[in-house]
Amino acid sequence: MKEKHSTTFLLMAVAFIVCLISSNLFATKIFSLGGVSLPGAVIIFPISYILNDCLTEVWGYRKACLVIWTAFAANLFVVLAGQLVAWLPAASFWEGGEHFNYMFTLAPRITFASLLAFLAGSTLNSMVMSRMKVADEGKRFGSRAILSSVAGEFLDSMIFMPIAFFGTPLKVLGTMMLYQVSFKILYEIVILPVTALVVRKVKESEGIDVYDEGISYNPFKTAEN
Repeated sequence: MKEKHSTTFLLMAVAFIVCLISSNLFATKIFSLGGVSLPGAVIIFPISYILNDCLTEVWGYRKACLVIWTAFAANLFVVLAGQLVAWLPAASFWEGGEHFNYMFTLAPRITFASLLAFLAGSTLNSMVMSRMKVADEGKRFGSRAILSSVAGEFLDSMIFMPIAFFGTPLKVLGTMMLYQVSFKILYEIVILPVTALVVRKVKESEGIDVYDEGISYNPFKTAEN
């Protein structure tokens, strides 16, 4: 018998993928708040970690990994497709080539850094969330949601920043990382009551609350057996 997923799981997975792809596009906009410059991605990307927490908390680590790998593949497709379309010769009357290329053509180093950082950070976030749930016997959701995000966001920045901005002075690089991670974590703390409510409602409606006891945390293994 084929395994079936609920509509709620499917919608959360799709939302996760959309957040990842859109955050990479929004990263081309740099905005400034209080003298601190941040990429537009910080507005959307933390939502992917919130959804990751929900997926892991309700359906477990392996289902979350399945969604992470699917999002990785979808993002890679958009990156490659965007590059291919950018290479196509533009029509003589079209004047948007420069803007299109700016949005969809990324340096290979930036693309590699983004994909690798997402994969590592999201997987670590899910792993920490899963292990803490078992250790805490399902209690203290708020604590593990925040701590898992701190671990994931920190690893994400530790991978992305040095690769993407290679050659940048360490002091500047460290400041950028601190601002981004701090903003993202604050974002998740503010919205935590909503996250906790959603998780509780989903558990009730789905009748499921997975505890990852005795499982393999191999990120390449997404099947139950």
